[in-house]
Amino acid sequence: MTFHLAHLSDAHIGPLPRATYRELFSKRITGFTNWNRHRSRIHKMEMLKQIVDDLRAYGPDHIAMTGDILNLGLASEFVAARAWLESLGPPERISFTPGNHDAYTRDCARMLRRTFAPYTSDQPIEEAHFPYLRRRGPVALIGLGSGVPTAPFLATGTVGDRQAKEFEGLLMSARAEGLARVVLIHHPPWRHAAKPGRHLTDAGRIEAIIARSGAELVLHGHNHRQQVHFMQGPQKPVPCIGVPSASAIPGSPGHRAAWHMYAIDGAGTDVRISATARGLLPDGTSFGDLGPIDLTPSHGEQGQVGVLQAGGVT
Repeated sequence: MTFHLAHLSDAHIGPLPRATYRELFSKRITGFTNWNRHRSRIHKMEMLKQIVDDLRAYGPDHIAMTGDILNLGLASEFVAARAWLESLGPPERISFTPGNHDAYTRDCARMLRRTFAPYTSDQPIEEAHFPYLRRRGPVALIGLGSGVPTAPFLATGTVGDRQAKEFEGLLMSARAEGLARVVLIHHPPWRHAAKPGRHLTDAGRIEAIIARSGAELVLHGHNHRQQVHFMQGPQKPVPCIGVPSASAIPGSPGHRAAWHMYAIDGAGTDVRISATARGLLPDGTSFGDLGPIDLTPSHGEQGQVGVLQAGGVT
């Protein structure tokens, strides 16, 4: 039976709630300024609603949301983020991994773990733990938390020693069970995937783990555009796919709201995956099928397709 997995990311829900002076007396002041000058013109909730309505119409078996629901990590934003996730469906049908905007400052770390806990585990837990593994039919969804607080003007991510060690163990465990391993992470986990200041600081470590233990698919957000990259695996290349922002209006060919659907068949070493993109069409007004995503490497073990672009002030 085919397992259908939908992927969306970088909702950046607005408008921003009212913030106190105390809340803004931190890195948030730069993000607040950037939202009012730039991001509020790019991320539109009408566009996000179209994405969600289209996704619902397809009725996927599971939805992967790879971070940046929030903007500044304000307490009231977490309330809105939880309500939005609940509107997508029940926690057992949605898996979440945090982005840099969800972990914007140190004071929001506990709110993050508590708010998103139901979307990281099948057991009743008070706080989320990363990495996690959720089994859905023939698929193992393995979520990494790359969102960490950073200094102003930075949007880097980090997995860290503990997560990296546990991550490799989960990959090996899922392989032993014959499951198709789908890795969920906000930041693209390969070197040179984003410009300095926006990259995953320990991407090389994740590349090495994938090269040793393998995976069937890696999904990420963060760069706000569709990207196709192939990471080296132990036997064959591993497709690593980035999805555009789910709320972005036209600004460039890569910055149009979209979501991806994956059809996963088979198990163990005989896994077949196909993918298609849906979202805002090039005319900037119509919404529909953007075509298949080619998951066939074009160059031996590794290849890359896609243009990178750095964001503004974060």
